[in-house]
Amino acid sequence: MEDSYSISLNKLIDEFSLTTLYLPAPADTIMISSNEVDRPGLALAGFFEIFEPSRIQMIGNAEHRYLERQTAEDRTRKIRDFMNAHPAAVIVTAGLPVFDELVEQAKRNCIPVFASKEKTTNIMAAMIASLNVHLAPRITRHGVLVEVYGEGLLLLGDSGVGKSETAIELVKRGHRLIADDAVEVKRVSAKTLVGTAPEIIRHYVELRGIGIVDIRRIFGMGAIKETQSIDLVIKLEQWVQGKMYDRLGLDNETVDILGINVPAITIPVKPGRNLAIILEIAAMNNRQKKMGYNTAEEFNKKLMGQMGLE
Repeated sequence: MEDSYSISLNKLIDEFSLTTLYLPAPADTIMISSNEVDRPGLALAGFFEIFEPSRIQMIGNAEHRYLERQTAEDRTRKIRDFMNAHPAAVIVTAGLPVFDELVEQAKRNCIPVFASKEKTTNIMAAMIASLNVHLAPRITRHGVLVEVYGEGLLLLGDSGVGKSETAIELVKRGHRLIADDAVEVKRVSAKTLVGTAPEIIRHYVELRGIGIVDIRRIFGMGAIKETQSIDLVIKLEQWVQGKMYDRLGLDNETVDILGINVPAITIPVKPGRNLAIILEIAAMNNRQKKMGYNTAEEFNKKLMGQMGLE
């Protein structure tokens, strides 16, 4: 069973600059647990069979015009039935005037009501995207997350293999650190994983023999980043003599993280190998693959053609 997450209503109020019309309790005690947002057209028309009370409801031009054309008695009844279904919160958008009946019924049912000047489609899309991030399924992985040439590289490996030292070298070369030691990974869509650092260790790196260093203060704001999509998993391991490692790049290895298969490569570590340069090449190669060009496959085709096997 997946863990469920929630976000306090006050964070959404601040993020979307909502005007509070009624709050039954302090906003930081009211939790939103659904990442979906609805428009209650069918509910206002009396259809409640698939109504989801856990969702935020937005009243836009269509719903407002519908209610406006009702008689005072019918409008009161429709709003009462809608609010009796106990939606998580109601937002009147597009700067529309708020019906007195809506606030009155909100007070009777203890339902938060807000107003926004933003267009319904705009604020609805933005709020769904925000809730997808805040309420996304997540896990914490022991590793390092860095951004190299726009690609998010998640470095995994045993303690002492050199993940943090490699991250420092990459930062010195102009790339950015997202997280060291613990990476909080969220599945924000069916295809996208986003990584960040737990707040207490954000911007810090542990170097054995030196201790904790603050990357932001040493290298400046340009050396850090709050979040980054995870595009490639790099598994670092000590070089094992005699073990067969991929030399052409034809192996399509993946790692399953929260149900998403992320491309992965294994890089053996031994003295004399410059991991920072290797990871830069890995990032550029991965980006090139996403753009439709696979060097290993092209080389293999040429090789097969020269050998007459194509």
